[in-house]
Amino acid sequence: MLRILSRVLAPLRPQTNLKALSSAASLPLPAAPGFAVKPMMELKLYRPPPEVRGMTSLDKEAFTQTITVPALRVPTGVLNKVVKSLRKSAIQRPGVPRVVQDKDQSTDFRLVLLDPHRVTSSGSFSEAEAEALKSFGVCEELQYYELRLTYHNLKSEEVLEAVLPQGQDVTSGFSRVGHIAHMNLRDHQLPYKNLIGEVIMDKNPGVTCVVNKTNIIDTTYRNFKMEVLAGEENMVAKVKENGVTYEFDFSRVYWNPRLSTEHQRVVDLVKRGDTVFDVFAGVGPFAIPAARSGANVLANDLNPESYRWLQHNCKLNKVEKRVRNFNLDGRAFIQGPVKQELPALMKGKAGVHVVMNLPALALEFLDAFRGLLLHEEPSSDENLPTVHCYGFTKDDNPDTDVVKRASQSLGVPLENRCSVHFVRNVAPNKDMMCVSFTVPKEVLFSSEQTESSAEPAAKRQKCEEASDST
Repeated sequence: MLRILSRVLAPLRPQTNLKALSSAASLPLPAAPGFAVKPMMELKLYRPPPEVRGMTSLDKEAFTQTITVPALRVPTGVLNKVVKSLRKSAIQRPGVPRVVQDKDQSTDFRLVLLDPHRVTSSGSFSEAEAEALKSFGVCEELQYYELRLTYHNLKSEEVLEAVLPQGQDVTSGFSRVGHIAHMNLRDHQLPYKNLIGEVIMDKNPGVTCVVNKTNIIDTTYRNFKMEVLAGEENMVAKVKENGVTYEFDFSRVYWNPRLSTEHQRVVDLVKRGDTVFDVFAGVGPFAIPAARSGANVLANDLNPESYRWLQHNCKLNKVEKRVRNFNLDGRAFIQGPVKQELPALMKGKAGVHVVMNLPALALEFLDAFRGLLLHEEPSSDENLPTVHCYGFTKDDNPDTDVVKRASQSLGVPLENRCSVHFVRNVAPNKDMMCVSFTVPKEVLFSSEQTESSAEPAAKRQKCEEASDST
């Protein structure tokens, strides 16, 4: 976006500074501070001083600059109406007032500052704006005002674009987790990491800590090492998602704010009285909302920290009586608590849902359902469970790919027996998908049980996906 904006604004960049323009026009500056009268003006609102390029330690004063912007002299009696009529043409800049004192210090007039990108002459106003000005008795002749811009008036992307080397990607994006801003910096941005952190914290109210991930998510527990770039080192975050409050240590558990819509989509499928098995529950973004909707939940996570915060969040949201928590490997959870509860649930009429949100590996865990109820007596009207299983895919046909892999793991074809939902794009050519299906009876009562349960839990749940994995 910044590169596109740069190309669009390039023709507007003047080749001379304000003093040169004043000299060329042979017009002396007026004595009153803050005002200039000249026939030419600088069209780009802010041009960073060249000395800030390459800065690694933030010097806020170095960004200060005085520019010239157009203005209209407006009687105070119609000021509010004029400002409202010119909302598209008035200047919009953090911390910069749209209305300033008239140069004559008159109490009868004020100046309305205008955006020089939109207004370059009295003919720049739209037909509606021109008619409004005429009806209010405002002269369309432009005044010019010398505006002092400081670091505090700049947007974060403007500061970073001015500092980082030209031609390289500039990032001001981050994930917000409570008071924490989580960034994924690239190698060429690392020399400026502390400056970037300070800018992000300055420009985003409520952010008191900025962190950068230092490695890929490659541990058993799906958390990653982080480096604090700016602010306090408090990693215990408090967030609210879909009306539910969660607390957790962001450095020791997994949380992704980009999945709030998906959490709600699945929870909306659950009805009061249903049972939900959450195989990879994390700190509870599926389990707790489901319990609040009236479902009975069995939630599991291998990470002891996630398990601890899951328990905490159940109490925090007053659903601890509806949620039974487990600290097991996902396969052990399916072949233990799920296996124990399913026979009775399948004889009832309430829905049974199994959520498996570990996209790097969850499809491989589906074989745990093969022969799960081998020694149970099947009936003709079993209430079979519905599975919502997540997976990553880089295939050109993502729907086909996840269905094929799920079928291979289950040992039966799922084509025409499932639905596939696109969750989001996590990286170029990499999608996160959710395949939902009713577990076939021939899978649950199969005599072909998998022997992969002997694999070490840590190996099976190791997540080798890159930074933005889920």
